[in-house]
Amino acid sequence: MANQIPAMVKLDQCSLGGMWSESGYRRELDSPNSVLRILQNRSDHIIGLGCFWAITDEAHITLLAIAPGYQRQGLGRWLLWQLLREAHEHQLHHATLEVRLGNAIAQKLYHQFGFQALGQRKRYYPDDEDALILWRSGLERPGFAQELAVWKTTIASKLDGYKWHLANRDSLYKSHQK
Repeated sequence: MANQIPAMVKLDQCSLGGMWSESGYRRELDSPNSVLRILQNRSDHIIGLGCFWAITDEAHITLLAIAPGYQRQGLGRWLLWQLLREAHEHQLHHATLEVRLGNAIAQKLYHQFGFQALGQRKRYYPDDEDALILWRSGLERPGFAQELAVWKTTIASKLDGYKWHLANRDSLYKSHQK
């Protein structure tokens, strides 16, 4: 995955405004406490990134990004689902993240997965926009695995509507239209 760092940075820049540099992604790949997931299209271009840090019993989601040409197709849901599934498998109890106060679309996504607002961080982002702190508990519960299964079915249906198909546990592909 290290050879894909320049593509990760490029996606980060166009989707998130350049949160992390090459050294930041290298640090994530080398950290035993970091879980980094990528989505690629058929041409192996990176179209999505998701990451969390496992800190004590918490998954701190540090980024979730989908390339602009691929947004609103269910890929962000799929990537968030993967991160939450991974956190559950690591027996983490909570998930938390910061999201721009003005990013209603992302907030809606997180709320669909049971995240609740816990507070705000004033002038959190480089442009001085505030961040909303979101929190989700109960990831370690056996019932959370059932929630994941339900979400997976819903997400697969949305992806299928855009011709994306789940290939295996962690990947998907887009079928060719005739």
